Amino acid sequence: MQITDTLCPIPAPNGSAVALGFFDGVHLGHRAVLGAAADYAAAHGLVAAAFTFALPVGNTLKGGRLLSETQKRARIAALGITQYMEPPFQDFCALSPAAFVQQVLVDCFGAKAVFCGDNFTFGAKAAGDVTLLRTLCGAKGITVQEVPMRLYGGKTVSSTRIRAALEEGRIEDANAMLGNPYTIDWPVTHGQGLGSKLGAPTINQNYPAGTLQPCCGVYITRAQIDGVWYPGATGLGNRPTVAGADAAITCETYLPGFAGDVYGKAPLLEFYRYLGPVQRFDSLEGLKACIFGAADASKAYFAAR
Repeated sequence: MQITDTLCPIPAPNGSAVALGFFDGVHLGHRAVLGAAADYAAAHGLVAAAFTFALPVGNTLKGGRLLSETQKRARIAALGITQYMEPPFQDFCALSPAAFVQQVLVDCFGAKAVFCGDNFTFGAKAAGDVTLLRTLCGAKGITVQEVPMRLYGGKTVSSTRIRAALEEGRIEDANAMLGNPYTIDWPVTHGQGLGSKLGAPTINQNYPAGTLQPCCGVYITRAQIDGVWYPGATGLGNRPTVAGADAAITCETYLPGFAGDVYGKAPLLEFYRYLGPVQRFDSLEGLKACIFGAADASKAYFAAR
């Protein structure tokens, strides 16, 4: 997938089919929009494209980001998008709806068809909706396809619902709405080495500012390192057994089948099940038993799959 971070013409000699949206999480609804654009492009000899945007420095989404930029792009590329445009929001946010259609969809993409959800807005102060988009694009010979929202549990799938599920430990619900396991890929950093002393060395992947942090607790996870998947037990919390109540929250994963150096790498870590809240143990032996118990649960979980 070719990534462009400015407003400029993309290589599309026959035109393109463009998916429109911010695509935070690349959840089932987003996947439907992106997949529809990719399918249409393949059927009509067009370039499959997506238009999104980068938020200003220091600006974070309400509730925090669901995916790293790397993960967001990888998931979009996997859906068949080959041209991905992500300019800074401030580069186009002042455009009127008509100017957006001309300068972005026509001049940059040579769009023949555009795809969006029914809640899509565009133009300065979100002045345009899908009805106006259809009118403006129709005058330019561009087809507009409104992709139906996806449902889960009888309600519309949304990033807000996914955040709530993660904050409540409902990992299975979050994964179902995402269409993929909830995943982090933060760089591995050095910890205090306590896990190694307990015979359960961990990899530390602490959450950066501006990202959603699921509820603290113990999770069944798996990590991919050098192309190999390892079942894991992840503890997300302030380590009450060995640190104070106001200690920083860490994300530490024990991979019972792995031995090696991963410092500086950014392995994928997928979350599958919430086992329970973090606990304060009276001894390190109690903590060790908890870690190994969670690891055994993880190995059994993936063995059954």
